[in-house]
Amino acid sequence: QVQLVESGGGSVQAGGSLKLACAASGYIYSRRGMGWYRQAPGKERELVSLINSDDTTTYADSVKGRFTISQDNAKNIIYLQMNNLTIEDTAVYYCAALGCRLWIRDFSPRDYWGQGTQVTVFS
Repeated sequence: QVQLVESGGGSVQAGGSLKLACAASGYIYSRRGMGWYRQAPGKERELVSLINSDDTTTYADSVKGRFTISQDNAKNIIYLQMNNLTIEDTAVYYCAALGCRLWIRDFSPRDYWGQGTQVTVFS
């Protein structure tokens, strides 16, 4: 069974930094990529950043130049380094493993989600 566990959230003053980590357990035959999403109170969940199996990355415009996503494939962990945080970055951050196939003849790829980790930025 695939499980994603996030860590690294917390409270930080505006301008500070945090580094989130997401560890995936359970066997995944292949996946399209992994990423971070966030949901602020009263808002819809939004994409923060994605990293594909070929290490190509995508960032939301609001975090470009401040956040960096990376992965350690050997350990099945992805990271999100968040610098120069602003109050608008306050949200629950969710890790996702996207388009996962659990075996070679798995023709129904699915997404898996972590439980979320709170990031609070204060002034």
